[in-house]
Amino acid sequence: MSKSSPDHGDAEIALKVYDLRREAVMRASRDAVIAKFLPKSFDELIAITKPDHPMNAAWRQVSTYWEMVYAMVKHGIVHPEYFMESNGEGLLVYARVVEHLAAYRNATSKFAFLNAEWVATNTERGRQLLPLFQKRFHAQIGRG
Repeated sequence: MSKSSPDHGDAEIALKVYDLRREAVMRASRDAVIAKFLPKSFDELIAITKPDHPMNAAWRQVSTYWEMVYAMVKHGIVHPEYFMESNGEGLLVYARVVEHLAAYRNATSKFAFLNAEWVATNTERGRQLLPLFQKRFHAQIGRG
């Protein structure tokens, strides 16, 4: 069930999500994952899930944060299109996983990235952003 139009509650949630993204550890984790984690293969992607990987804590923090946030969208807690206008960053993370999604889920959890997948396929903004972010990611790793 999705909200038919955004309201003040949606704005409050969007602002809170933004505020949480500014917390120091989260900001450092976001920088590490989005700017520096550029896996070129499934092996490089799955390596970050291992506890001894130097970016494991950042990966867990960022990926689970966006899954939690996107769950609010998927379950109609916030208006999907309104929310995705300013919260597409989680799809930057999803863009690193999507081409290996089945193998990633098989190796980690069948529930991995279900909410990011939902916003990428069930919101107009998500359908527009994911291809742009995939193109950007592929250019960063030399496939674009």
